[in-house]
Amino acid sequence: MPDADPTGEVTELLQQLIRNACVNDGTPGSGHEDRSADTLRAYLGDTGLDVESFTSLPGRESIVARIEGSDPDAPTVLLMGHTDVVPVNPDGWSRDPFGGELIDGFVWGRGAVDMLNLTASMAVAFKHLARSGFTPRGTLAYLAVADEESMGRYGAEWLVDNHRDAVIADYVLTESGGYQMDTPEGIRLPVLVEEKGVHWATLRIHGTPGHGSQPYNTDNALVTAAEVVRRIAAYRPQTQIHDTWRRFVEGMHYPPEMAEALLDAAHFDDVIETLPVGMGRMLHSCTHNTLSPNVMHGGNKTNVIPDTVELQVDIRTLPGETVESVRAMVDDVIGDLAARVDVEWICEDTSTRSPIDTPLWDSMGKVSNELVRGSALVPFIMVAATDNRFFRRAGSVGYGYGLFSRRLTFEDYSTMFHGHDERVDQDSLRLSTELWETLAREFLG
Repeated sequence: MPDADPTGEVTELLQQLIRNACVNDGTPGSGHEDRSADTLRAYLGDTGLDVESFTSLPGRESIVARIEGSDPDAPTVLLMGHTDVVPVNPDGWSRDPFGGELIDGFVWGRGAVDMLNLTASMAVAFKHLARSGFTPRGTLAYLAVADEESMGRYGAEWLVDNHRDAVIADYVLTESGGYQMDTPEGIRLPVLVEEKGVHWATLRIHGTPGHGSQPYNTDNALVTAAEVVRRIAAYRPQTQIHDTWRRFVEGMHYPPEMAEALLDAAHFDDVIETLPVGMGRMLHSCTHNTLSPNVMHGGNKTNVIPDTVELQVDIRTLPGETVESVRAMVDDVIGDLAARVDVEWICEDTSTRSPIDTPLWDSMGKVSNELVRGSALVPFIMVAATDNRFFRRAGSVGYGYGLFSRRLTFEDYSTMFHGHDERVDQDSLRLSTELWETLAREFLG
């Protein structure tokens, strides 16, 4: 394990990244990740290593640094963290979401757990390794990437498509996982080995315009859209017990009755209704396709009946679903309103997965047990999306990991993603930094 305590250093770097406020609202001109690229370039500047810069659009900058390996046949590892964050409503926060305040051992701010904490800890570990004269057999690279929060088209996807040699590696480590979960057999640390597919759709609901003073027997697109939303909310996809889910449940050593219910599609809903809300949401998403109607635009004046409404729907799908099966599911939900609804598919990414019978998995388990005594890894599924999917499709083995302390519970962790009062404790920052440095020495040294 590292000799020096990295807590202060990683805390300060995380605070700087939060204060850069690289907010990605989904438009090409948002993000401004060049602010954090500048911060990280300056931070890594005294290592003697070249830091490459890649800009897909003005302001959408990613940086890459490498510690070259001595053996071209040895495995290569990429530590990848994104620098953008999602928008925030400050009214719901107890603290300034871009203040990066340190209070009672917690750093507050947008991105504190998603995922500037890991982006910062990876950078600190990478710098410590470089300055120590670390000479690995296989190359270790660090990537601070733009645009993860809007499907990666100006970040990881663009890099893999246009600058593959600069970023591709045998193994990729990114967000997230590693929160401590107690079991009768000891602490279990989830590693994200699989992630759901992402299918974003815009539904355009059509009607007939008219005067708002005469609503009787009119074809109001907003009223029809409300019915489409109702149908989406009422839709109940089947519970699916897939391989990664089964391995997770078996690895957690739940009480037999609970484990049996979690692996039984007919009784699954009965048990998750008894769980805390954050865990219930997560476990439901691990075993179901989900559809969430999240944005609606329609109408242009109070006294005009709208003839067009746009509805944006976030669809996440389990392993085995295809583009065709997802489209069929949406058609089933819309039903007899199909003639009044046009569907535009914005994104159609199917699920990706990496194996766990790898040398890196074994090294992760060994190092994690050194840092968190009595722990073991369990495979888990990422219910959202990460940039790992681009690398898996390019041939890399991708894991989502990190290490979190007991000060950050699973319930806290799962509800703070894209939520209010996002924060991370300094013990977690230290553990993650020590994880990356120790793992690099163990696996590549």
